[in-house]
Amino acid sequence: MVPSIFAPQENIMRKLLVLVIAFMATVPAFSQDIPTKTKKKFDLTNRAGDHFMIQLGFNSLQGAPDSVESNIKGLQRSANIYLMFDKPFKGNPRFSVAIGAGIGTNNYYFKKMIVDIGATGTALLPFRDVDSAQNYKKFKLSTAFLEVPLELRFSLNPEMPNKTFKAAIGVKAGTLLNAHTKGKILRDANDRTLNDNTVKVSSKNFFNTTRLAGTARVGYGNFTLFGAYSFTGVFKDGVAADMKTLQIGLTISGL
Repeated sequence: MVPSIFAPQENIMRKLLVLVIAFMATVPAFSQDIPTKTKKKFDLTNRAGDHFMIQLGFNSLQGAPDSVESNIKGLQRSANIYLMFDKPFKGNPRFSVAIGAGIGTNNYYFKKMIVDIGATGTALLPFRDVDSAQNYKKFKLSTAFLEVPLELRFSLNPEMPNKTFKAAIGVKAGTLLNAHTKGKILRDANDRTLNDNTVKVSSKNFFNTTRLAGTARVGYGNFTLFGAYSFTGVFKDGVAADMKTLQIGLTISGL
C-alpha cells in the first residue's frame, strides 16, 4: 500500500494554495493604507535577476485505481531544476514575476507489478500484477519533462532575498522528453533470484506528452516548501485511469 504520509497530500496542496493566495491578496490591501511619503524605497541595484531553482520532493498518483495503488511501493521521489529570470514590479518591488525553463522528473516505484509501456497491439496500458509470476525486486516508471514555469512572487524585503519571507503562486507547462521503465533483479514466483540484469524500456506511446500544473511556494530565504498539482493526466485519455501527479517538497533557490 502507499505509505500513509501521502494520504493527505491533496488537502495539503489545497491549503498551501489557499494560504499563499490569501496572503498575497492581503498584502497589497494593507499597503494601500500606508501614506505615500512613508512607503519604503528599496535599492535593488545589487539584486540578482536570475537564479537556479532546485526542487526535491515526493510525488503521488492521484486517482490511481486500487489495483495500481496497492502495488505502489515506498516513497515516490521527484526532482526539478530550473533557471529563472525575475522582474520586480516598479510600483511595488515586493512583488515580481518570474519565468524560466528547466527539467522536471518523476519516479514511481512498484512492488510485483509491471507497467508494460512497450506493449503493442493493445489500446490499454497493461498494469500487470506479477505476484504469482516472475517479477522484479525493483521496478520503476520514470518521466522527464522540459518545462517552462511562470510565477507571481512576493518578498517581504526584496533588498535581502536570502533573509526574508517569500511566497509564490504560478503555473508550469511542459512537454515530455522521456518515459521509461526499469526493472532490476528478476525473481521467480517464490522471490528467488534468477538474474541480476537490468531491463529498461522506453516509450511515449501511452503518455500524455503535454503537462500543465499549478504551483505554490512559501518559505524563508533560500528555502521554501513547494506544491505542484498536474491538471493534465499522466496517460492519454482512454489508455488508463485518469491519474494526475501531486508533488510536495523543498525548494532551494537564490543560488
